[in-house]
Amino acid sequence: MKTHILVDADACPVKEEVYKTAYRLKTPVTLVANSYLRTPDHPLISMQMVSDGFDAADDWIAENADEASLVVTADILLAERCLVAAATVLAPTGKPFTSANIGGAVATRAIMADLRGGMEQTGGPPPFSQKQRSEFLNALDRELNRLIRAYGV
Repeated sequence: MKTHILVDADACPVKEEVYKTAYRLKTPVTLVANSYLRTPDHPLISMQMVSDGFDAADDWIAENADEASLVVTADILLAERCLVAAATVLAPTGKPFTSANIGGAVATRAIMADLRGGMEQTGGPPPFSQKQRSEFLNALDRELNRLIRAYGV
């Protein structure tokens, strides 16, 4: 089992940061999406296209995540599934999902879904910031180095 990165790629704003870090640390990356995405022509980068079925990308990622995986996703329910598989999970903002914080994140998600269902205007997420990009890079580097020490590349 070797360290690898799995990216929930459809709406991921930090793919370029993932590529650069993967090249530097010689870590394979698999981008998972239900439609074709342009990817760099590089032996470390691969694309896994899945059907457009509901949660097909999430299912593929959850089934292929393990303790040597670093998963990049903003999807809280996918993060929870990957944590069950013992994967390391980062949001694109750099926030780690852990067994200590995933329950609260799932609960907050449910509350927000109820508010949206009740026609309460909650607004969308704020624009992705340079600070978040920097925090993601720091977290990615820290967690990948930890996984590489444990599992190699």
